[in-house]
Amino acid sequence: MNPTTRPSSAAPGDVEATLNYLARPVAAAVYIASVGGGEVAPHEGDYVARTVTLHNARLRAGEFTLDREGFQLVQHASTVGDFYDDEQIARIYEDEIKALLHAATGAARIEIFDHTRRSASGAVRKSRRIREPSATVHNDYTERSAPNRLRAHFAHAPDEAEVLLARRFAIVNVWRSIAGTVRSAPLALCDASSVAPSDLVAVERRAQDRIGELQLAVYNPKHRWYWYPAMGADEAVLIKTYDSATDGRTRFTIHSAFTDPTAPADSPPRESMETRCFVFF
Repeated sequence: MNPTTRPSSAAPGDVEATLNYLARPVAAAVYIASVGGGEVAPHEGDYVARTVTLHNARLRAGEFTLDREGFQLVQHASTVGDFYDDEQIARIYEDEIKALLHAATGAARIEIFDHTRRSASGAVRKSRRIREPSATVHNDYTERSAPNRLRAHFAHAPDEAEVLLARRFAIVNVWRSIAGTVRSAPLALCDASSVAPSDLVAVERRAQDRIGELQLAVYNPKHRWYWYPAMGADEAVLIKTYDSATDGRTRFTIHSAFTDPTAPADSPPRESMETRCFVFF
């Protein structure tokens, strides 16, 4: 069965949930990236919790695209046996992801530059030395930080970086469960066509190894939020977090983990991985 049309009778059409927004667009803020296995660091700045309606995206199977809403669900059954095994990720998974994105986007070239594993369990984070789900409404890159990240990735070949920057490129995250069905701390995705440019605020992203920049968002009642209930191991979500094209297609996609009020109380903690990729056209 195609997972994009997988029955979701156990999940409602809509749920009400709380998302954490930046309180004001003029507020100074810093996004503090946590250290794998360490304590969750609070972000600097003024934030506000807003109750929003999240729509069940499975009820609109096949309608979402990267260039319009900024995200889409795809069927993707990996042959990786252990997503905590870096050797399997390098030897098996990266080729799978490149094939997936070539097919989904028609890109001429794919370069993978990051894998980030996360868990909603403190014990798992500590034992696996991984990070927590990000529960602040954000987008991973900005107009400035995306080209800078590309230059950093090609630091060994700066001339090649400049050639690549002269053509259209995007950054796409491939997000998936790495431990069964996702019921706790699922991913909320905002339809990018419902987000105004003034809703997005570029702020510093501070990590141990790098100072960068990402986007936080201020609340707008026009935001249309979605989630895919009970994502399984045979599917993934593609999220476009940057596009250099300025022709009207989606360039940024805000998203956040959230607490699903319909999830069973004994749901196992989410374990997930996002793979960040440069996509060249």
